[in-house]
Amino acid sequence: MIEFTLREGVRFHDGSEMTADDVVFSLNRMFSPTYPPYLVRKRDRLNNFTRAEATEDGKVRVYTARSEPLFETLLSMQQTMIVPKGYLMGLSGHAEVDEVTDYEAFGLAPVGTGPYRIAKFVPGERIVYDRFDDFWGEPAPFERVTVTRIPETVSRVTALRSGEVDMITNLAPDQLELVDGDPNLKTAGSITPLFHVMIMNVNHPRLEDPRIRRAMSLALDRDLLNEALWLGMAEVPSSHTMAEFGEFYMPELDTFRYAPDEARRLLDDAGYDGTEIIYDTYSSYYTNELLAAQAMKEMWGAVGLNVTLNVTESWNGCSPELMARNWSNPMYFADPFGSFGVMWGPDGPSESCGRFNTDEAYAEIWDRFRFSPTLEERRTAYAELMERIELDPPVLPLYRPYEAWGMRDEIDWTPLETHIPYVLDFRAGRIAVSAD
Repeated sequence: MIEFTLREGVRFHDGSEMTADDVVFSLNRMFSPTYPPYLVRKRDRLNNFTRAEATEDGKVRVYTARSEPLFETLLSMQQTMIVPKGYLMGLSGHAEVDEVTDYEAFGLAPVGTGPYRIAKFVPGERIVYDRFDDFWGEPAPFERVTVTRIPETVSRVTALRSGEVDMITNLAPDQLELVDGDPNLKTAGSITPLFHVMIMNVNHPRLEDPRIRRAMSLALDRDLLNEALWLGMAEVPSSHTMAEFGEFYMPELDTFRYAPDEARRLLDDAGYDGTEIIYDTYSSYYTNELLAAQAMKEMWGAVGLNVTLNVTESWNGCSPELMARNWSNPMYFADPFGSFGVMWGPDGPSESCGRFNTDEAYAEIWDRFRFSPTLEERRTAYAELMERIELDPPVLPLYRPYEAWGMRDEIDWTPLETHIPYVLDFRAGRIAVSAD
């Protein structure tokens, strides 16, 4: 159990004061979800948490079923954000009833306690943030921030150079010169704590044999992809590990390799007869994703794999027809559980969608990794998990991309190294604009 004392005077964007009742409601809606999309979050990240309750003096206590090595970390996740109970429950139907329609309405009109409030949200088009004058901390530096979706990179660069926008996202390395070559513009970037990955459906009839999936993995020269697509600025991992994991960083593991001769041997052993394998990819959701898919198709062909690319704008990761596709795997928090773990743990999203299986042996290793009290015990168990993933792979981390932003020269902003690239941190102290 852990007990929290709440900061006084914190207000939501609707003007109401944050209370222990709001905190308890916000946490329990994740610990015991009634909204179907939260059921997966309960299983993959919060299944050890049982309840939150308010004390008579306005504090909040949170309980777990077992000793929790990541207590504070898990309670700091995006999914445990604090929301105003009265506002959310009053959005639809009965104001005193926790209804699915309330959550759906809240997604279009969210309210929090941060330095900006959401003034307008048009899904797929734009979101407008206004400074929240009743924010408990240092005021936001901008009165208004508008984020607009411009799918094509060339169009984003054109909008920046014309002055239509002040900053753009998702610049590939070979496009940096387009911005840096303009004396009025500049770029900033970093290797992000996120993997671009290939996922494989271990239950599809054409991929049930792990030797075929291992061959798909071993056939890919990820270092060449890095050089060709990222100018060597991305990072190719030896295993599912990141330096941001701190003492849990394990680059000594050799889980993922490039070994085309071994790939050919595995295909021969499996009796692979050239049956078509479909690889699905978005066209422009991830930086360089289509170029990567085209290069990967050639590498697969070189070892004898017959792979067809299917460019789609729909997510089909839970379809039984899925064979393989691109995806991303962020570091939601600085622990292997916060990256690999939330996706490929027992009852997590991959198993829930039917493209990954766990058994009793996997679950036993997982339990030691997840709940062992010492770092060394957890590291040992994680190495065992990676051995399982190598021999029966559902995923291949391709690389950690170098994500870059372009902006007006007078803007002083750089991405936080520990943030995934979807975060635009415009709080006080993080961004400034010169007076020139």
